[in-house]
Amino acid sequence: MDRLEAMAAFVAVVEAGGFSAAARRLGAPLTSVSRRVADLEDHLKVRLLTRTTRKVTLTDTGQVYFQRCRRLLDELGESERLASGEYQAPRGGLTVSAPLALGRLHLAPIVAEFLAAYPDIDIELLLSDKVANLVADGVDVAIRVGQLPDSSLKALRVGGIRHVVCASPAYLARHGTPLRPSDLGAHQCVTFTGLEGAKEWTFRGGRKVERLAVRSRLAVNTAEAAADASCAGTGITRLLCYQVSSAVLDGRLQLLLRKFEPAPLPVSLVSPDARLMPHKLRAFMDFVAPRLKARLAFSP
Repeated sequence: MDRLEAMAAFVAVVEAGGFSAAARRLGAPLTSVSRRVADLEDHLKVRLLTRTTRKVTLTDTGQVYFQRCRRLLDELGESERLASGEYQAPRGGLTVSAPLALGRLHLAPIVAEFLAAYPDIDIELLLSDKVANLVADGVDVAIRVGQLPDSSLKALRVGGIRHVVCASPAYLARHGTPLRPSDLGAHQCVTFTGLEGAKEWTFRGGRKVERLAVRSRLAVNTAEAAADASCAGTGITRLLCYQVSSAVLDGRLQLLLRKFEPAPLPVSLVSPDARLMPHKLRAFMDFVAPRLKARLAFSP
């Protein structure tokens, strides 16, 4: 048994939440991953994992051993990166994750600039509204929108994103302009089902937060479709500011109820916590953070 390979398989199973996910992460056959973990348990003469048909959980002994293994493997990896010069020169590959629209509109142009400035760094850009598991998915840095739960991740805040209500000038000319949230009851709305609270919009009045049910004349599952429908005069919509920025700037949509907007959602760059940050990742963070902050601050 190669003890390091067995320990790496064990850690991958725990972090990925199962044997199949760990096998995909490691690029190894499922049977090999299962055998390595079983051999490790036989070697230690102790049960590390409790296996059921639905999930894998750590035993008490496995919890302690997992923490030690992860620390040992992290230190080994850092030693190898240090010896290879990864911490001294900005080169190698980075995997970056971001929400779909935010990544396409704001991050992708910055990444293009970064690649031109750092020809020895390659980037895999993963755009999805599904929140990536940095460790399990092999992600070096991700953009997260919203409050971050307590975790072992490093976070750098780069700005905020507002929920905005808007409609086309043509719609407002026909139906009038709502001056307060309660006026929305007399209007038809376009709701984006991918946004939290699609049919119950949140507003702020002083120190109070108010949730208001709206009449969803049209419900769609993409922000782009909601913005397009609102531009066409179908109704009033509520989206994140960057999802309608171009339409607002060119006059196709008009912002409404600005003084009732809830507090902005924080936007952060997050990366796995490590004692040493590879130079390629430090270069990326230093390059992207101020540019992304500037772009977010410009959003209408």
